[in-house]
Amino acid sequence: MSNYTLKNVSEVTDMAADFGLSELGEARFLNNELDLEKTGGAYHRLKPGKRQGFGHRHEEAEEVHVVLSGSGKVRIEDDEVELSPKDVLRIAPTAARRFEAGPEGLEYIVVGTRHEGDGELLHDFWAG
Repeated sequence: MSNYTLKNVSEVTDMAADFGLSELGEARFLNNELDLEKTGGAYHRLKPGKRQGFGHRHEEAEEVHVVLSGSGKVRIEDDEVELSPKDVLRIAPTAARRFEAGPEGLEYIVVGTRHEGDGELLHDFWAG
């Protein structure tokens, strides 16, 4: 394996499209395509006014989210947190979370420790 891997995020598979969720935005997971061993990462873009298709939580994986552009909010358990460009947000592993874009959309990167299979989908979290 090389000492580095370089990819443009547009070359990474859009899993939102693969799962029929492209009307909400993009979800590009970097783990395999960057040969990540201990780190997990993803690029997300939500279209204006759209909410992620589901919430999720982890048992072990702490996440750091970096807002690149746009605005929106995230629900973390019972709290709603407003997001703006250049905001950096840490979310504890077991906290349920789900993101929603503001009127200009929301684009962000998430990174954290990689724990294969450590994720619980929450379809009803922050529904409606």
